[in-house]
Amino acid sequence: MRAEQLEDLLAEVAAGRLAPAAAVERLRHLPFEDLGFARIDHHRALRQGHPEVVFCEGKTGEQVVAICTRLAAMAGTFLGTRCTPAQAALVAAAFPTVRHNPLARTIHLPVDGAPTPGPDAGTILVISAGDQLREADVVIVVAGMEGALPSVVGGLVKAPVIAVPTSVGYGAAFGGLAALLGMLNSCAAGVTVVNIDNGFGAAAAASRICVP
Repeated sequence: MRAEQLEDLLAEVAAGRLAPAAAVERLRHLPFEDLGFARIDHHRALRQGHPEVVFCEGKTGEQVVAICTRLAAMAGTFLGTRCTPAQAALVAAAFPTVRHNPLARTIHLPVDGAPTPGPDAGTILVISAGDQLREADVVIVVAGMEGALPSVVGGLVKAPVIAVPTSVGYGAAFGGLAALLGMLNSCAAGVTVVNIDNGFGAAAAASRICVP
């Protein structure tokens, strides 16, 4: 549930258009709703500004649809990561306006009338092998192998650098562990590191830095 929805609900009660018992029924699943196979945090949007994100990997298509349905009912939107084409097809059948990005493996239900970022919102740059650097307010650097790129970028820009180690590599890359350790040991100032393949975590952090 978003803050705006809660304010509207309380206004309806205050104006006498909604009975308190009906309001309690709408709030019955706050803060958590237990579906048996998952517990949904409906207070996430109130605390952080964005509802809980659905991690689709390891879930059945029906489970993903059930979680998305409850998030849509309470928050009006949802975002799913690590989504398979089969899962996306089932979600799209239930939500025709859902947006599926097969390359990013994400599904997203847009919010009707959602405000666009204002002029004070910063610029986020995602780098994997070189780009325009100095115009960005936050730089996300994705690298595998030995994970040296964030250190290089950190020495070139004044913006915060968020390093994302990936599991790409061979030999002693150890599924991204070598890149992770290399990034954690960076001597470049202003470089922070997220976990292996955690591009979502980097994007969430960058968004909080850029959006006032």
